[in-house]
Amino acid sequence: MKTLSYVHGASLTPLLGETIGQNLKRTTEKYPNKEALISVHQNYRATYQEFLDQTTKVAKSLLAKNIQKGDRVGIWAPNCYEWVLMQYATARIGAILVNINPAYRAHELEFAINQSEIALIVSAASYKTSDYRKMISMVFEDCPSLKEVVFLGEEWDEFLTYDVAITDEMLKIIEDSVQFGEAVNIQYTSGTTGFPKGVTLTHHNLLNNGFFIGERLKYTSKDIVCIPVPFYHCFGMVIGNLCCTSHGCTIVIPNDGFDPKKTLQAVQDEKCTSLYGVPTMFIAELQLPNFKDYDLTSLRTGVMAGSLCPEQVMRRVKTEMHMEEVSICYGMTETSPVSTQTHIGIDIVKQTTTVGTVQDHLEIKIIDPETGRIMPRGEAGELCTRGYSVMLKYWNNRTLTSEVLDENRWMHTGDLATMDKDGYIAITGRIKDLIIRGGENISPKWIEDFLYTHPAVADVQVIGVPSEKYGEEIMAWIVLKDGKTVTEEELKAFCDQKIAHYRIPRYWKFVTEFPMTISGKVRKIEMKQIAIEELGL
Repeated sequence: MKTLSYVHGASLTPLLGETIGQNLKRTTEKYPNKEALISVHQNYRATYQEFLDQTTKVAKSLLAKNIQKGDRVGIWAPNCYEWVLMQYATARIGAILVNINPAYRAHELEFAINQSEIALIVSAASYKTSDYRKMISMVFEDCPSLKEVVFLGEEWDEFLTYDVAITDEMLKIIEDSVQFGEAVNIQYTSGTTGFPKGVTLTHHNLLNNGFFIGERLKYTSKDIVCIPVPFYHCFGMVIGNLCCTSHGCTIVIPNDGFDPKKTLQAVQDEKCTSLYGVPTMFIAELQLPNFKDYDLTSLRTGVMAGSLCPEQVMRRVKTEMHMEEVSICYGMTETSPVSTQTHIGIDIVKQTTTVGTVQDHLEIKIIDPETGRIMPRGEAGELCTRGYSVMLKYWNNRTLTSEVLDENRWMHTGDLATMDKDGYIAITGRIKDLIIRGGENISPKWIEDFLYTHPAVADVQVIGVPSEKYGEEIMAWIVLKDGKTVTEEELKAFCDQKIAHYRIPRYWKFVTEFPMTISGKVRKIEMKQIAIEELGL
């Protein structure tokens, strides 16, 4: 009888049965004077006791603004210490933090606010080319749930003065009512439906995932972790922040956005023991002309996720960056995010061709997507995950929730995978019509629906094509209306400021028709093959 592609992450370490707030307090009691958070670009430093006290101030100010348990609070900002304070302060009072992608434009912002019914937003005034203040004013009247906006800076300082209205006793009553099985976070992720889905995650989901990632990395209170990946994504706020605070590690924010020089400078100056990134980040760091000038000898470990790392890059990360114990993580927002992770010490082939083995306390099976039968080891099928990490639901969307979460609480990932005899998982493809560019999940339908609104566009199909830098890039095939003309530059300008920059197609192709099947379905596989040949990819 063939061994089936099913594994369970048996563990001697029990799950944490506490809220994020309770866990932070427990860590603070152990390490009150250990540095918890350093934001290099803001010249900010706080010990665990100072950090906890500051989250108390933010939590009280939110309560004074009439934010109650279960209310949705948005955070729209690049990486900064205030982002982290908001993450833990909202968790302490049972509010649900809604992560808003810093790259969002007005159209996407309005959707996120209304879909999750955000009551209050803490926002940067601007970031790079994004004028957040202007975009919020554009959509405010069309967002009936939104009562207040607090902009970082002077308004943030004023906001913190409201804490005097709430006593310690009042805060304690609220905190004591929060349960670890309750929702604490909503993250929007793209899918084949076009509109982003609000992945709803609990304290239990996020805290345990962060904790067990840290266990596999062998984190202790001596670790100092450099986090250049964004907080709005699970990579930053879970693999990053929660992994650190559950182990008494120090969080280091090197900059508001990724900058290879500032990242390595932070590693050197703060003597970081761990560094995070997607493969393209590590490649950018290794390609710096003065790379050898940075002292990275403090590094021991780190996390690489988002896509597989080329073996040559992995070898350089291990040797030249001193990250001999670097780990690969795989997952999705719906699973908090990590389902599989490589163990420290595995051979480089496993580290560059697989995404490791099942995480503690989780189950994985690989099934025939048509019949649901579990596949034999070595045969490809759809990867499914079950356990504490699986999301509560898609916010206010039972239909889409039921499409991915079956009656036995298995999360159907849409990823094709194989499992070898030792339980190592290799991702071989995707069932879903989804583009993953630099770790960002991008729905082709979302972009198609937007481009349809251009007066010259009759039909459009969006595909992903290979990219050495990002894994995939976006390409749009356009059919124009009779008598209409439009250029690639005009379409790019139409997208600019309306949709996030990472959703704007890199390549454009004007056609009179698409390759079709006999039954009338667009053959995106054929389109991709044509594009690869024409673009020389």
